[in-house]
Amino acid sequence: MGHHALTVPKAAPGLHLVATPIGNLGDITLRALEILAGVDIIACEDTRITRRLTERYAISAQLMPYHEHNAALARPRILERLAQGASIALVSDAGTPLISDPGFKLVREVCAAGYAVIALPGPSAVLAALSVAALPTDRFFFEGFLPPKETARRARLKELARIEATLVMFESGSRVQDTLADLAEIMGDRDAAICREMTKLHEETRRAPLSQLALAAGTLETRGEFVLVIGPPADTAVMAAHQLDELLRERLVRDSVKDAVAHVVELSGHPRREIYARALQLAKQRDAEGENGKG
Repeated sequence: MGHHALTVPKAAPGLHLVATPIGNLGDITLRALEILAGVDIIACEDTRITRRLTERYAISAQLMPYHEHNAALARPRILERLAQGASIALVSDAGTPLISDPGFKLVREVCAAGYAVIALPGPSAVLAALSVAALPTDRFFFEGFLPPKETARRARLKELARIEATLVMFESGSRVQDTLADLAEIMGDRDAAICREMTKLHEETRRAPLSQLALAAGTLETRGEFVLVIGPPADTAVMAAHQLDELLRERLVRDSVKDAVAHVVELSGHPRREIYARALQLAKQRDAEGENGKG
């Protein structure tokens, strides 16, 4: 496909947050192209990656590196240019800026300094994966990248397992098989989807319960970018009040209030705050009855 040239007016002063393609270079809005062509500077994670986009559309704005390793030095330079009335676009290597990249500190400082911050919505791997996963989307939790070390990763997955929402996380090809095994062990047989190389030539989506995805993980092509989408936990039946009291009384005979509450929360489906308050009431009643019995 040939290159496209844009002739546009200069962009307004301020910081423009521009979403860029997550793979297919055609997935960019007209407004995003107009802004990228009209700004003085494009701040980007990797100039080599952003240059592919700017060359595709004959955009000649200056490229300035802004990434986690140089952010502390680059932010003052960006603020200085904004003070001079410059228009600056912030882009990530792929998708929407500030999602799993270091842009939020820049946006916070730009806002604090009183300069305009303008969002240009567009591609997002998170939303793209949610849309094709065939899983509930009314509530979702975006985790980003999991810890690379096994112990930390498993600990984090145990925390995430308690969240009553669809989970979305990024993972590298080198760790995706181990992560799927951990997910299946810790989260049980929830429905899930593996989305690889979204919008690219070799895009692939697998949908199945976690146990099946983990079992077949050895057949995965591990090259590329992965988004994992895990469905919410199955609805937990909420225990009736009289059953709750019986269970709490039973546990309070041999456990501390803290341990009794932890056990009952897991079994009852009631919020921890509610269980804790009821456990304190029952413990006080037990102690009062004990005192009366002594009298």
